[in-house]
Amino acid sequence: MDRMLQLIKILNKYSYEYYVQDNPTVSDAEYDVLYDELKKLEEELGMILPDSPTHRIGGDILSSFSQYRHKEKLYSLDKAKNIKEVEDFFNRLIKENGKMPEITIEHKFDGLTLSIAYDKGIIKSAATRGDGVTGEDVTAQVKTIRSVPSSIPFKGYVEVQGEGIWKISSFDEYNRISDVQMKNPRNAAAGAIRNLDPKETAKRKLDFFAYNIGYHEGIVFPSQKTMRDFLLENGFLVGNEFIIVNDIEGAESVLKRIEEERYEQDFLIDGAVLKVNDVALRNHLGYTEKFPKWALAYKFKPVEVSTILKDVIWQVSRTSKLNPLAILEPVELMGVTIKRATLNNYDDILKKGIKIGSKVIVRRSNDVIPEIMGVYEHTADSRDILPPDICPACGAKIRKDGVFFYCENTDGCAPKIISVIDHFAEKGAMDIEGLSEKTAEQLYNVLGIDSPDKLYGISYDDLLKIEGFKEKKAGNLIDSINKSKKTTLSRFLYAIGIPNIGKKGARQLAEKFKTLEKIQQASREEIIQIEEFGEIMADNIIDFFRKKENISLIKELLKHGICFEEESINSGALLGKIVVLTGSLPSLTRGQAQQLIVSNGGIISESISKKVNLVIAGEAAGSKLEKAKALEIDIIDEKDFLKLINN
Repeated sequence: MDRMLQLIKILNKYSYEYYVQDNPTVSDAEYDVLYDELKKLEEELGMILPDSPTHRIGGDILSSFSQYRHKEKLYSLDKAKNIKEVEDFFNRLIKENGKMPEITIEHKFDGLTLSIAYDKGIIKSAATRGDGVTGEDVTAQVKTIRSVPSSIPFKGYVEVQGEGIWKISSFDEYNRISDVQMKNPRNAAAGAIRNLDPKETAKRKLDFFAYNIGYHEGIVFPSQKTMRDFLLENGFLVGNEFIIVNDIEGAESVLKRIEEERYEQDFLIDGAVLKVNDVALRNHLGYTEKFPKWALAYKFKPVEVSTILKDVIWQVSRTSKLNPLAILEPVELMGVTIKRATLNNYDDILKKGIKIGSKVIVRRSNDVIPEIMGVYEHTADSRDILPPDICPACGAKIRKDGVFFYCENTDGCAPKIISVIDHFAEKGAMDIEGLSEKTAEQLYNVLGIDSPDKLYGISYDDLLKIEGFKEKKAGNLIDSINKSKKTTLSRFLYAIGIPNIGKKGARQLAEKFKTLEKIQQASREEIIQIEEFGEIMADNIIDFFRKKENISLIKELLKHGICFEEESINSGALLGKIVVLTGSLPSLTRGQAQQLIVSNGGIISESISKKVNLVIAGEAAGSKLEKAKALEIDIIDEKDFLKLINN
């Protein structure tokens, strides 16, 4: 029994470090050895203690959910769709209070609201919000969530409220290996918790973000801040955003930043929650029938809509791969009219059950082309999407390799050739200004430019043969082509189109091997040593430099006088340092600041950890700043950042 208690304590500690702090202190193998020992002890003794981590695997299938009556009503929140409605909320508070109160701002998680009761330090029950008065008892399911503490230091009675969510990375991993595709993390998380089989809930590796205290005995919470402190002290996972503001200007700045950063999170948020910090003032303000008068949910613009899939066309990429592209009934999403969306590959189409004529769910993340996440409903007009039997561009035979289709006409398929030239000339590659995809198409059709090396043989008179090219435009393009001959090794590596090697990978290759010759001669083992490089990337690099056509292309490019200048990343005030940006900088956009970090040798990280060397903090910096202070990481503002790199 003593050993069992010891194992439970240490395993729960390891789980907290892994799932809540994101800072594991033992390997998975070490954890498994201790876990297996505990499981064996439980079998021998014929008992499982309430806070044992073996509860996480899920129990027997339940016949149905029983109802759970909440000790205190769980209210929903009034919503604001724009800043004007936030200002109205603040004005009502000022009118009622006589002055502006302190307001807390946190993420509004997009999942399933849960209330978890602890009594004498052990989970007693867990329930969904339901109608706010009565919910569903999902205790067995919630016990499988590893970021929910099995036991807590506080020994009174407390109901912890929060959101059951499915992290995007875990959701994507599940869909990669599952035959049944989930449509989105929000609905899938709710479905997992409402699954009658707790073992199925456990498979989905959900998380629970705590953000509020409901009914409680034996403790007093004077503010939202003290509630959050309690949650942290008792081992709960909380959101990485918690700001206290005193005016509308400060709130607007924070809300703007949170909306800009929403895609940097590994979980869905659909807004921000504003609450009066002072609990006594909350009690004075009271409630309407539906909402607390002291809280407000600021909703972001939606990232998902449904529309009809009208058709699917197959486009040829620069690698000869045929990519399915969805043609949609036009629909407004995030202020943009969406007419097309990606479909990944044919296997993904089959997994998601997508059909032409069906109503589909479309998601748009930031400025990335929208993606079809799943089917909303099939219609009477729904019909199967058929894979291509010939290349739609040139009519050549196609081959299937894994989940992808490829055109076998690698030398003469026009869209592929044009895409290769367009990629070679883009800003992050050889940076040939004025050579767009449309221009690449003209060069191919009129001048027969079917390979990047032939760009360097184009004359001024050649360009005047093309419609739309006058003296100035032709001269500018020739100048830009000649200027591109002086480049960096990393730009060149990205430009020649090694499969799966983007700008970051090209930069890492250049940093590791220094010369093109050494990269061409590198072994698989040497390449794998690069951080984040796996066997597939290594094989792609080796295969690329073995192919005769690629060897020939590189020789021809070098014959035309392409030479490599020293990489700016080999020096700089931030060389080798891991840097985190947080908050809004006074004069630099996030993109400009990131460019300065990289050009001065720095490595950008989106999260705070012990590995981070420097934090650049702006206005409304949030929880990243607090975490950086706790870890004693160097923190500077924009002024000191610019001074550092200028010196």
